[in-house]
Amino acid sequence: MKKYVLVLLILCSSAFFSCRSYNQFRMFETGRSILVDSVERLRNKSDKDYVFKVNDMFTLQVYTNSGEAVVDPNNELQSKSSVTKDPVTPVKYTVYSDGFAYLPMIGKIQLTGMSVDSADQLLSEKYALYYTSPYVRTSIVSKRVIVFGPEGGKIIPLEYQNMNLIEVIARYGGIKTDGKANNIRVLRGDMKNPDVQLINLTTIEGLRLANTDMEPGDIVYIEPKHKVWKEGMADILPFASITTSIVTLFLLFRTL
Repeated sequence: MKKYVLVLLILCSSAFFSCRSYNQFRMFETGRSILVDSVERLRNKSDKDYVFKVNDMFTLQVYTNSGEAVVDPNNELQSKSSVTKDPVTPVKYTVYSDGFAYLPMIGKIQLTGMSVDSADQLLSEKYALYYTSPYVRTSIVSKRVIVFGPEGGKIIPLEYQNMNLIEVIARYGGIKTDGKANNIRVLRGDMKNPDVQLINLTTIEGLRLANTDMEPGDIVYIEPKHKVWKEGMADILPFASITTSIVTLFLLFRTL
C-alpha cells in the first residue's frame, strides 16, 4: 500500500511542476508599462527623420520644374507605358555595405547617415546638372518590424508612412482565438534596455495607443493564451508513462 502512495505522490509532484512550467515560454515579461519621454518623441517623428542605413532599399522619383513633370533617367517608364497601361513597379535601389548607392546618371553616391530630407536635397543638387529645377523624392521601402505571436515570428515591412500597430497586427494575420488582445507588448529602442509598452486592445485607451505610428526596428509580442490543462497534461504524460512502466515491471517481478 505504501508503494502505491509513493507512486501517487510522484505523479502529483510531476503535475505540480508541470503546471509551473507551462508559462516558461512567455517572452518580454514585465510588470508594468514602461513609457518614457523617448518613446513619446519617437511617436511624433515622421518618415523624414529616418536615417539611411546599410542594406536599406528605396525608390527614387525625379521631377522637373520643381515637381511639374516626372522624368525617367533610364527611359524605362516611357518604353513600358507605350506598350501597356499597367502600373509600373518602381525600381528599388540598395544602400550597399560601403554606404553608397548607385543611381541612374549620377552614379555612386553615399547615403548612410543621411535623413530622407537631406538625401532628397543632395540628389536634387546632383540632378540639377541634367534637369531644370529638379524635385527629388526618395522613399525607403525596407523599413520593418518583427511580430512574435501564436503563429510564430514574422517580419512585417512598413510599406508606407505612419503605419500603426493595428495595421501591423492585421498584416501579421490578426489576433485569433489563441492570442491575447489584452496583453500586447511593443519593444522599442536599444534591445539591451528597451522601452516596453503594454497595450490592451480590449479597451478604448488601448485602441488609442495602438493608433500610434510604428518605428523601424520595433518588436511586437502578442502573448498566446495558455491552455493550462492541455499544456500540463503534455508535461505530465511522459512522467506518467515512465512511472507506469516502472510500476508494471515491479508488479511483474513480484508475481514471478
